[in-house]
Amino acid sequence: MKIIWKRGFVRLVLVAGILWMLLILAVLSFHVWSCQSSSVFFSVICNKESKVYNFLNTWGFVPQQHRCPIPVIGNPERIVIPEGRTRDQIVKNISYVMEDEDGSQSSPLFGGHQSWKQREKSFNLSSSMKVHCGFMHNGGADMDLVDIEYVKKCRFVVASGIFDGYDVPHQPSNISDRSRKLFCFLMVVDEISLDFIKENVTVREDHNRGRWVGIWRLILLKHSPYDEPRRNGKVPKILTHRLFPQAQYSIWIDGKMELLVDPLQILERYLWRGKNTFAIAQHKHHRSIYEEADANKRRKRYARPLIDLHMKIYYYEGMESWSPKKSSVSDVPEGAIIIREHTAMSNLFSCLWFNEVNLFTPRDQLSFGYVVYRLGGAFRFFMFPNCEYNSLFVLHPHTREHSSKVEWVKSISEFKGNGSSMKESRGGLGLWTPYPGDLSSVVLPKVARTSKAG
Repeated sequence: MKIIWKRGFVRLVLVAGILWMLLILAVLSFHVWSCQSSSVFFSVICNKESKVYNFLNTWGFVPQQHRCPIPVIGNPERIVIPEGRTRDQIVKNISYVMEDEDGSQSSPLFGGHQSWKQREKSFNLSSSMKVHCGFMHNGGADMDLVDIEYVKKCRFVVASGIFDGYDVPHQPSNISDRSRKLFCFLMVVDEISLDFIKENVTVREDHNRGRWVGIWRLILLKHSPYDEPRRNGKVPKILTHRLFPQAQYSIWIDGKMELLVDPLQILERYLWRGKNTFAIAQHKHHRSIYEEADANKRRKRYARPLIDLHMKIYYYEGMESWSPKKSSVSDVPEGAIIIREHTAMSNLFSCLWFNEVNLFTPRDQLSFGYVVYRLGGAFRFFMFPNCEYNSLFVLHPHTREHSSKVEWVKSISEFKGNGSSMKESRGGLGLWTPYPGDLSSVVLPKVARTSKAG
């Protein structure tokens, strides 16, 4: 009797599993067919900004396209630019720590010596806040006076960066005359990259000693703040509002990208239409930072033991793996494009995000979702589909591989010894400072590798 019951139960489970798979296939087929229909009812399902679409996408029922059409306004001349600035409801004023309070240190650091207590306090929101945000006095990342004067006039910015000669500037396409007059196109470079660019493309110098490659104004950052080029590149990427303090709007794109869409169309689509102040693309493969960390280790994007330590700190501090119960569609962004209005809250988020990159690993995709989690829903942002991200750009390969030795380290023993060339001396110091909690019992969540490409 028991054997018959068990067999019946197994059959019931198999039938239920088959029915569930058929239901998923039916939903996928229905979604694909309905999105080709002109029906108003079906347009709600296919609208990427609708609640129905977001529900289906969250549960994995939406087929993931590589590229998809972006619903931009066709003529940039017709776009109405909002007047004034978006008002923040929580954080209204933000100031920055400029002097390192740790007097025992011999040389200033760009990110300062932020203590664990200061880090914890920075996540407690109030109307007026003072936080670490890079650019410590004498900490590096200095601009020429001619460039400082030039960027003072820049209210609308398209920014990019090239460090350690990994790329050459790629000229954007489809830029309207209106955007050419309205936007400053600023390419931030270090000395190595400036020399590399001069050797490989034509650099024009204007009568004010400004350097240009096509539409891009080259902005030299002298005295690189970090040992590792990948971490240096996070300075203009995340702290755009500190480099260009007069800017109200900015669009960051990685140096390997060729922009295909007019920047006014981008601001209208991703900020103004939905009344957003921060927009970023969803990662194609991963939604959990622990999945992304696993992929970084497999692809040797940074030292494996340091990635593990970074993730153990986050897990100890309550950062759970992503699930559909979370309010955001993903904890992992595609960080090659960041679209911002520089409000106090947006600037605060960028500072806190940068502080995590400064303290831990330079893999900023691992820190983004953690900062969102620590702000407890106070920071609102638009995470748009990855297929739109792929339609914004042409991706060009780097001119060469990254050169950091730290990325290839497999064991903590390789870092031992004072003055080890494997250890960064100016960044990631949170990984070498005693953590005020017991991490010995922390076991990271298991990761299911859903994609070979990821």
